[in-house]
Amino acid sequence: MGSITIREDIHKAIENIQEADILVGIPSYNNAGTIGHVVKAVQAGLAKYFPDRKSVLVNSDGGSNDGTIDVVQHTTVEDFQSILLHHRVGPLYKIATPYHGIPGKGSAFRTIFEIADLLKVKACAVVDSDLRSITPEWIELLIKPLIEGGFDYVAPLYHRHKYDGTITNSIVYPMTRALYGKRVRQPIGGDFGFSGNLAQYYLTKDVWETDVARYGIDIWMTTTAIANNFKICQSFLGAKIHDPKDPGADLSAMLYQVVGATLDLMDTYSGVWKTVEGSEPLPTFGFEYAVGLEPVSVNTGRMIDKFRLGVKELTEIWSKCLSKEVIHFLERTVGMENEKFDIPDEVWVEIIYGFAVAVHKKMFNREHILKSLTPLYLGKVASFVMKTRESNAREVEEKIEELSLNFENRKKILITQWD
Repeated sequence: MGSITIREDIHKAIENIQEADILVGIPSYNNAGTIGHVVKAVQAGLAKYFPDRKSVLVNSDGGSNDGTIDVVQHTTVEDFQSILLHHRVGPLYKIATPYHGIPGKGSAFRTIFEIADLLKVKACAVVDSDLRSITPEWIELLIKPLIEGGFDYVAPLYHRHKYDGTITNSIVYPMTRALYGKRVRQPIGGDFGFSGNLAQYYLTKDVWETDVARYGIDIWMTTTAIANNFKICQSFLGAKIHDPKDPGADLSAMLYQVVGATLDLMDTYSGVWKTVEGSEPLPTFGFEYAVGLEPVSVNTGRMIDKFRLGVKELTEIWSKCLSKEVIHFLERTVGMENEKFDIPDEVWVEIIYGFAVAVHKKMFNREHILKSLTPLYLGKVASFVMKTRESNAREVEEKIEELSLNFENRKKILITQWD
């Protein structure tokens, strides 16, 4: 089952290992500069917290040409005393392999799931290859709930700067929570734990030739786990600090990918989410503490300009998805002074639900609908930043809570329009 994409030499390595308890996967693409640190943290975490378990580290690489795979093969923790380990540690097996299929993180994960399946592992974790803030404790926090708590899925909980992760905060978290009733705070976090059973279940899904394989894998994994009643928790990992994403990179591409995947899953699981009311918190592990974060700079003036340009050029598309009242409201905001600019939560929820229904009913070209969301999103983020300039992390979290409750309270309207 599933091992079609694995090379022969890797099959041999798997035969040598036979079976394992724990697998940690690191998907990579040209991360030679950072992956050594991640490998060391993983190795130290496995040695420190799971010394008597048979563990495998899998690097699933997207064709790096900067020596990433060599770094993985040659990185070890030289001195176990430095992490206060005095007992003998069992061997850590390493498998580094290029993956096959559509280029993207999902294809990298598929290879990790397949190797986990072949080795019959009990618990898996995947961590990003560009993490600068990973510690050995992350491995304990992502794996222990699976082995000792009977959980199937461990989502990460991080402290992030108040303006980092705005797609999660303004769309994906409140939407996932309102739809499926579980408060998974970082549904697209990038670092997860999952049981061997769940890895097998993922492999049975026919998504590997779709956009999920390119991107959208994180939200797909989270939603699939919730919607199919797997047992879910979250673990507090501290700060998420990774290679800065290029601010000049195409934001609308990321928005298109993540929101597109979220809306596609609404079709897949409409039978599930229509019956869910309200939401509940998840069991959470780890010791929460305050962390220093790298600041994120935001240029609200430029965002509002892009929003206004959108209102000029895209109202025709929007009027197919949104009510007349919302369209009039958007047109009125164009004349507002920047200081008074605001997109209230109620309007934002109506916009997102309107887009969801438009995609579901195929009102017109899906790509056009989704790409036209970008200026509206920039407007919402600008309005959020201006409201929270003086707010601390707790106050910002309260604002996100208010937005999430708005999504929950208006869900009945979504269901009516959907049907």
